[in-house]
Amino acid sequence: MVAEGKCLARHENMVVFVGGVAPGDVVDLRVTRKKKSFMEAEAINFHSYSEVRVQPFCEHFGTCGGCKWQHIGYDTQLFYKQKQVQDNLERIGKVALPPFDPILGSAKDKFYRNKLEFTFSNYGWLTNEQIKSGEEHERRALGFHMPGRFDKILDIQNCYLQPEPSNSIRLAVRDYARANNLVFFDKLRMNGWLRNLIIRTANTGELMVIVQVYHEDEEALTGLLDHLATTFPEITSLQYVVNGKGNETFHDLEVVCYKGLPYIHEEMEGIRFRVGPKSFYQTNGDQAYELYKLTREFAGLTGNELVYDLYTGAGTIANFVARQSREVIGIEYVPSAIEDAKINSQINDITNTTFYAGDMKDILSDELIERHGRPDVVITDPPRAGMDEKVVAKLLQVHADRIVYVSCNPATQARDLELLSEKYDVARVQPVDMFPQTHHVENIVLLTAK
Repeated sequence: MVAEGKCLARHENMVVFVGGVAPGDVVDLRVTRKKKSFMEAEAINFHSYSEVRVQPFCEHFGTCGGCKWQHIGYDTQLFYKQKQVQDNLERIGKVALPPFDPILGSAKDKFYRNKLEFTFSNYGWLTNEQIKSGEEHERRALGFHMPGRFDKILDIQNCYLQPEPSNSIRLAVRDYARANNLVFFDKLRMNGWLRNLIIRTANTGELMVIVQVYHEDEEALTGLLDHLATTFPEITSLQYVVNGKGNETFHDLEVVCYKGLPYIHEEMEGIRFRVGPKSFYQTNGDQAYELYKLTREFAGLTGNELVYDLYTGAGTIANFVARQSREVIGIEYVPSAIEDAKINSQINDITNTTFYAGDMKDILSDELIERHGRPDVVITDPPRAGMDEKVVAKLLQVHADRIVYVSCNPATQARDLELLSEKYDVARVQPVDMFPQTHHVENIVLLTAK
């Protein structure tokens, strides 16, 4: 197993990357792409199967691109995720490393997500089996994008990523729309009406549903939303958005609350986090709690520390560690996320947090440090691209006692660790699995000042 969940083989000293197989499978391959230094291929015939294989539990496995590791046992998934972190930090980081802590697996390997987003299509994708059957099939689909295809949607019957009533709501929306001849969207021609469905579940039992449509149609929209509200009285936040743009993003559009409250709540250790339709919140909430506890442990907080929380998002980590800190300064690029962070402090009576919105390399300035003081601890949880070089340079200048680096991409994390090694040693490494059945892995590193 190597990067992006693919397997590696060799043929005449040429590296071959193969998807959809397991280490130990014996297969015939068809080359699909050839470069000077590597090839990509697909398995067309299996001679024998690996001992690490298991039977996938989802009927859509192999067609839907969502859970590409279902054919591999969970213990094996964890083994290769730990190996992925170690390979990246050793090969790219080139810094002295302590023994790694064993990867923390997710207690749930199914139904662990609290948010799913489904897309409507008037011309859904047919599987090979459906095509070979020669039968007519309903093409109005509500499901997931096919891998690499923006315009092709696979209709989903059952999804094992989000707990009920997620499946029931999706099927009820689809069936109502078909029965009432509501027009599913056509992404190529950019016409139709029903575009997108978002379902958010929370550990408090609260439930948000957002329906996205292409244009105003009060009668059709009222009918659909009333049907949802009646069929699923447990929905605590029923919302809709009219989106006539070329894409489904709605961060710049008004979201209308049709029934209930315009938000739901997640909870950790008695701290409530308000989640609105545009809010970011970790999609595996239970495992996020484990991740944040480890982050707080690595930070070594005693109640006297000034903490800078970089890429704070909606202030989840900042508010989570605030009660063990003297003061927390959170910085985030997205202004709406910072508004969420401030609200989350207010509703929990947390008074020792301050939040700033703006580009990290601009906000993390000499002026900010002069105003609040040199941090004792820096917590940084950047996006997949890692930290900007100017941000790394500022961290080296500030020289906090400890940096806790949380990453969803060990490759860019390793790059940043090499830059930080000028003034920091790696003291602990803790991989965490947030996304079972996929190759993605989170990693926490504790850096201590030299």
